[in-house]
Amino acid sequence: MSTGALAAVAALWGALAGGLLPRAAYRFAVPSGEPWRDRCPDGHLLRGWLGRIACGACGAAARRTDLPPAALTASLVTALACAALAVATGTRPELAVWLLLAPVGVLLAVVDFRVQRLPDPLTLPLAAAALALLGLVALLPEHAGHWLTALYGALALGAGYFMLFLINPAGMGFGDVKLAVGMGAVLGWYGWSTVLLGAFAGFLFGALYGGALVAVRRAGRKTAIPFGPFLLAGAFAGLLIGAYAV
Repeated sequence: MSTGALAAVAALWGALAGGLLPRAAYRFAVPSGEPWRDRCPDGHLLRGWLGRIACGACGAAARRTDLPPAALTASLVTALACAALAVATGTRPELAVWLLLAPVGVLLAVVDFRVQRLPDPLTLPLAAAALALLGLVALLPEHAGHWLTALYGALALGAGYFMLFLINPAGMGFGDVKLAVGMGAVLGWYGWSTVLLGAFAGFLFGALYGGALVAVRRAGRKTAIPFGPFLLAGAFAGLLIGAYAV
């Protein structure tokens, strides 16, 4: 399959998967300590986690996080991410892992931006799935990574973020630590240089965002910002470069 065709198929998958994220984002986007939403904006019981926010009882959609823009944005972002991963990775078998994990990463970024929370039902399975799936890929021919390095990368990046959490718990949430385990796994697949690159990129993106908020006076120097999206963005950038370079 040509690179263009592969990217088109990956983009289609991303668009379809991204279109299923709004309901999960709506249900997960609650402040820390509160239960996940189980009601639509009009108070009817919501069933399931995938699809539009509108419930079957009334067809209502969330007012502020309403569906056409929410679903379109999620579809577009996920489609672009999947297409970029396909171009960088090519037909190597680990591409299937990246395409499965990408929608979860987009969902985590959306939830963290909204309520500064990274739900355990997403971060912990993400880390476990990354290691398990990459372990299967390591048994296939033509893969370009190393499972042991993925495992060590998960432990190393998780430990690094845990140290930052202990040093400054106000600036680094424990959800970031759990997410770092999964991101360390995917980065570690392509080696330690990719782990370092992805980790550095995440801090760089976070610093640029925080600096921009301070510059336009929308935040102070001590204002907390959600770091999960930048951890994910850094891992994405490192993964693209690592996949393309091997």
